Amino acid sequence: MVNPAEVDAVVLVGGMGTRLRPLTLSAPKPMLPTAGLAFLTHLLSRIAEAGIEHVVLGTSYKAEVFESEFGDGSKLGLQIEYVVENEPLGTGGGIANVASRLRYDTAIVFNGDVLSGCDLRALLDSHSSREADVTLHLVRVGDPRAFGCVPTDSDGVVTAFLEKTQDPPTDQINAGCYVFKRSVIEAIPTGRALSVEREVFPGLLADGKRVCGYVDSSYWRDMGTPEDFVRGSADLVRGIAPSPALKGQRGESLVHDGASVAPGALLIGGTVVGRGAEISGGARLDGAVIFDGVRVEAGAVIERSIIGFGARVGPRALIRDGVIGDGADIGARCELLRGARVWPGVQLPDGGLRFSTDV
Repeated sequence: MVNPAEVDAVVLVGGMGTRLRPLTLSAPKPMLPTAGLAFLTHLLSRIAEAGIEHVVLGTSYKAEVFESEFGDGSKLGLQIEYVVENEPLGTGGGIANVASRLRYDTAIVFNGDVLSGCDLRALLDSHSSREADVTLHLVRVGDPRAFGCVPTDSDGVVTAFLEKTQDPPTDQINAGCYVFKRSVIEAIPTGRALSVEREVFPGLLADGKRVCGYVDSSYWRDMGTPEDFVRGSADLVRGIAPSPALKGQRGESLVHDGASVAPGALLIGGTVVGRGAEISGGARLDGAVIFDGVRVEAGAVIERSIIGFGARVGPRALIRDGVIGDGADIGARCELLRGARVWPGVQLPDGGLRFSTDV
C-alpha cells in the first residue's frame, strides 16, 4: 500500500468561475467563503487528514490570492507550492504544468471546485493494489444524464469515457479526483491547452494504459453554480458534507465570531453568517450564505441565496435563489427571485424591483 506521506497532491484552481459571477469578480471561486471558510480550506483539510503533506496548487485567475491566504501551508500541516498558468491550459494542461514540482512517484489530482467525501486513503490503496497507471474516483448519482459517464468492467477497469446522453449505460460519473503515476503526468504534452477528460484519458485507453475506477456513493457536489454553492455550504454547516476544518461546528446555522444576530431573527436550513455581519430582529434566513460585513434589516427574508461582502438587504426585502454582489444595497421591500443577480455596488431603491403587485 502507498504511504500518503509519499504522495503529491495537485489541486487545480485556475478557473475564472464565470457561473458564479458577480461573486468571482473579486475572488477566485475556490476562495469564496463556504460555511465561513475559503472553500479550498475544506479540501486542504481533507488532504492533510489523509496524511498527505506536499500540495501543489495550479493557479491562474487572481493567483496571488491563494498564496496570501495559505502561505507555505504550515498552518494546515502542509507544504504548499504554487504554479501559475500564464494562459489557460485546461485540466490536462494544468496537470502537465506542475510536473516539475512533483516529488514522488504517485500524485493525486483534484478539481478545486468539488466538495467530496471520498475516502482518500482507500482511493490511494485501490490505485496501488491494482497497479494502475491512473485511477479515477467515480461516484454513483441518481440521475447521470447531466454528466459524462465512465463505465467499468467486472475488474474495475475503465472501458470508455462517454459524453452526456439521455440513455446512460451506467450511473458512474467522473468525480474530479484522479490518482496518477508520475510517469503518466510527465508524458502529457506541455505548452498547450488540453482536457484531461476529453483528450488525456481517452488517449491513455487507446495506448493500452491501465485506467481503473474507484467507485463509491460518497458525498459529492460540483460547486460551480449558485444553487450548488448554496447547497454545498448548507450541507457543510449541517454535517452532511465532511470537513475536518469545521471541527464539529455543525447545526441548522453557523454564526461566526464578530457577527451579531438580534433576538427574533430566524436562522435555519444550514445558514451561515460571516464575521462582522448584522442580522436584525424579524429577519428570516433559510439556507442563506451571508458573507462578512453584510447587514440584513428587520423583516427581510433570504432563502437559498448568497449575499456578498459588505452588502445590505433592506427591511422586508425578499431574496430567493439570488446572488447579491459585494457592496450592493437592496432597498426595502424589493423582491429578487428565481436566479436574480445584482452586480457589486449596485443600489436598488426602496420598492425598486418587485415580482408581484403586493404592497
